[in-house]
Amino acid sequence: MTSALMTPALALDRLPTPSERDAVAARLAGIAAAAGAILREFERGGCSHRLKADGSPTSQADLAAEALIVAALGETWPGIPVIAEETAAEAAPAALFFLVDPLDGTKDFLKGTGEYTVNIALVAGERPVAAALAAPALGRVWAAGAGAVEAALVEGRPGPFRPVSARPLQPEGMTALVSRSHGEAADEACLAGLPVGRRRGVSSAIKFGLLACGEGDVYVRCGPTMEWDTAAGDHILTEAGGCLVGPDGRPFGYGRRPGQYRNGPFAAFGDPSQAARAVLPERCPERGA
Repeated sequence: MTSALMTPALALDRLPTPSERDAVAARLAGIAAAAGAILREFERGGCSHRLKADGSPTSQADLAAEALIVAALGETWPGIPVIAEETAAEAAPAALFFLVDPLDGTKDFLKGTGEYTVNIALVAGERPVAAALAAPALGRVWAAGAGAVEAALVEGRPGPFRPVSARPLQPEGMTALVSRSHGEAADEACLAGLPVGRRRGVSSAIKFGLLACGEGDVYVRCGPTMEWDTAAGDHILTEAGGCLVGPDGRPFGYGRRPGQYRNGPFAAFGDPSQAARAVLPERCPERGA
């Protein structure tokens, strides 16, 4: 994949071809990088924020990045719905639709840790077919159409892409990527049944990028997440040779319940042969339970 691929028009009555998916992913990487440049400006200059009804933070940065992404997607692919975190109620999924999280890891963004991402995925039916995941403060962007790639961010734009792949189980056991700000007893119970050799604290959807690059082996999340939190990382990891599964051992479906975008528990693996070992609860624990 190269950033110079011509951006295709997308037919609403058929799945994109592999070459179209690669071209879409390259364009999404550019859009995610541009949104990331906005986030970097807010990061350096300070950013006001408030708490939403569910207790999670939102900020000027989220809104500005989302506005850029929604406008860029609408200009490039008019007619394809965009379901974005801050405006999710304003669109419903269709045969093709975008899932967008303009700032995944707002708490870490506000703390200045640099561990936050921009997530954009194109979904066809119920599965992502092209995606980009940018980590602006780390200078990295991952993308996937028909294959997974990574590039450095150079002056706010993706540099040359290189293929990436997840790794098989290592003799020393799994490196578990664990959240710095979230955690459930159910996460620990699932990890206890896996051959975990070490843990690495990582925030936001960066964990998916690291799994796709072979820099980790498993990420378990039993607490609540939303479809825009996982769709891009799910696709990139899957195209890199890994997988994300729910309690039934199957991949997630996206956009199945219009207006209800909450995920259930999941486990993401670099080595799909290990997925059958994951024991996940049927539903996310209630907050405070």
